[in-house]
Parts: sequence; C-alpha cells; structure tokens
Amino acid sequence: MVLQQLIFVTFILPASVHRSVSDVRCLDSCRVGFISSLSFQEQMDKAASGAPHPYWPRDLSVPHYVDNDRSMPEILLFLFSVSGALFLLMWLFTRNELPVFAGGRRLSGARRLALCWFTVCGFIHMVVEGWFTLHYRAIPSDQSLLSQLWKEYSKGDSRYVIADNFTVCMETVTALFWGPLSIWTVVAFLGCRSCRFVLQLIVSLGQLYGTVLYFYTEHRDGYIHSQPGHPIYFWFYFVFLNFLWVVIPLFLILDAWRQLSTAQELCDSRVMGKNRPKRQ
Repeated sequence: MVLQQLIFVTFILPASVHRSVSDVRCLDSCRVGFISSLSFQEQMDKAASGAPHPYWPRDLSVPHYVDNDRSMPEILLFLFSVSGALFLLMWLFTRNELPVFAGGRRLSGARRLALCWFTVCGFIHMVVEGWFTLHYRAIPSDQSLLSQLWKEYSKGDSRYVIADNFTVCMETVTALFWGPLSIWTVVAFLGCRSCRFVLQLIVSLGQLYGTVLYFYTEHRDGYIHSQPGHPIYFWFYFVFLNFLWVVIPLFLILDAWRQLSTAQELCDSRVMGKNRPKRQ
C-alpha cells in the first residue's frame, strides 16, 4: 500500500497536474487565437493578393494607406458602448413622468424607444459621420480613433476609404441635417411640442431615402466594394448595420403618418362644427 501511494505521488499526480495546466493554457490559446483569427486572415489575404490594404476590389488604389493600430474588438467596443450608454441613459431618463418637460405625461414604452433611437442617431450622425465629412481625405493615413473606425467599416464598403463622391455628399447631408434634427426631435417630444411628429416624419424620411440610395448605388456597381458573402464585413457591416436605417424609419414614418392624420381629422371636425349653421 505504501509503495502504491509513493508511485501515485511521484508519477501519476504530477502528470495529472501537468495535463490540467496544459488544458488551461490550451483554452487560453484558443481564445486568443479566435480573437486574432480575422486579423491574421486579413494579413494572409493581403499578402496573397499583393495589395497594400484589406479592401475590395483588391486592385483598389488607396493612397497613403496606413494599417490600424487598434484591433477590431477595440474599435467596435467604442462604437457600441457609447451608443448603448446613450440609449440606456435616455431610457432611464424617460421612465418616470416628465413634469418639467411634458406637462406631467408618462411616455409609452414605444415612444421611449423612439427617443432612444433618435438620441443614438444624433450621436452617430453628428459625431461619427460628422468626422467623416470633415476628414474624409485624411482617413486612410490618419490613426485617430474615429478615422480607424471608418477604416474598419470600409472593409464592408471601401467607398468610404476612397472618398467616393456619393458617400461624401450623403454623409455631409446626414451630418448637417439629420443629426441636429434628430436631437431637435428628442427635445420636441420631451417638451410636448406640436412639431414633434412633423420632425419625426422629416428625419425618418431623410434617413430612409439616404439608405435606399446607399444600397441601390452599390447594387448597380455589383457590390464590388465589399468581400462578397463575408459574415462580418458584408453581412454585418454593410447589410445589417445599414438595414436598421430602413426598418426603423419605416415604422416611425407610419407612426408619424397616423398621428398627423388623426390630428388633421380632429382639426377638420372642429372647423366643420364651427361652420355648421345654427338652428333657428
């Protein structure tokens, strides 16, 4: 029995501990490898094609291009954390009655979601897209965070990294008009202003129109500015993120249409009631 215990302590136990440590190290290596697999694949594709950048088409000319020194998770974490924080803050701010702004009214859940949407839109339109509007010429070589965000997104649509005329014009209109009007829409709803649904209709129509043109112009180009079928760059960056500005504005347009139509019906009924001849 003593000999068996000695053999277990001397040979079997150290081997088991060694295997456990090896398993932990293997899991850590797999996790790190998974995070860096996309960037490694980009480097392999770049080396195989001979192009000095990761964008499509592979023969695209991007003068003065400099690789990002921030990783994709770091860049996306910035975008989604700021957007999520603004969304959450507006949701919490509107959860109770708003006596100062809206005459003591309690906003419905759907209306609160709409205000959260317009708040995030204000940030994205004025800050993120506003940066592109001001610095689109310098983005390929610039290493600031927002420029690196645009270089990362350009893997899904390289028109941004070459300052395509349509994208520059569209983003300029978006930053100058739809961004400030999104914030005005939030203020109008909080203050129960009579123009609130007019603003919602105008902003949502502008967003929908710009997004439809965005998709349609790339469709006519044959989707050559993105890697076809790529799960992140094509389906997530190009399709999903932009399709949000098709679906949500459509719902908000229908909501504004219904609200304004109801208001017009009430106005018409009052006018007709005043003009109705009195009985003798």
